[in-house]
Amino acid sequence: MNYWLLKSEPDVWSLDQQIKAGFKGAPWDGVRNYQAANNLKSMKKGDLCFFYHSNIGKEIVGIVEVIKEFYLDKTDKSERFVAVTVRFKEKLKRPISLAEIKKNKELSQLSLIKQSRLSVMNIDSKSWKILLRMSKT
Repeated sequence: MNYWLLKSEPDVWSLDQQIKAGFKGAPWDGVRNYQAANNLKSMKKGDLCFFYHSNIGKEIVGIVEVIKEFYLDKTDKSERFVAVTVRFKEKLKRPISLAEIKKNKELSQLSLIKQSRLSVMNIDSKSWKILLRMSKT
C-alpha cells in the first residue's frame, strides 16, 4: 500500500463534500500539473490519502481511500490529464496544521514543505505514521 496527500481548497471541494459523496466516492479531478498527474497515475486501489485543506485552513483534516485507479479526467478537454476516484474513510480527531508539520524535524523532507504548490504528493510510511500520531494528540 502507498500513502498520499491530496490538496483541495475547501471552498471548491471540502472534506464535508467528500463525506456527502458517500460510498460511491467522487472523482479527484482538475489536476493540471504533470508531476501531480503522474502521482495520480501511480495510485492503486486501496491506497490511503490524507485530505488537506489548502489556502483556507492549511491543515490535514481527514483520510480518503482510492477506490478507482486513474482514468481520463472528464474536465480536461485536451485529454492529457487523469483523475482517480476516492471515498471518505475518516475525519481526523484533530486537524494537523501546516505550521505543526513544519515544526516537526522528522517531516522536513515532505513535498508539502519542499514543493508547497504540488497538489498530489506521495507520503512515505514513516511520515504517515508520524502524522497519524500527531492527529491523536
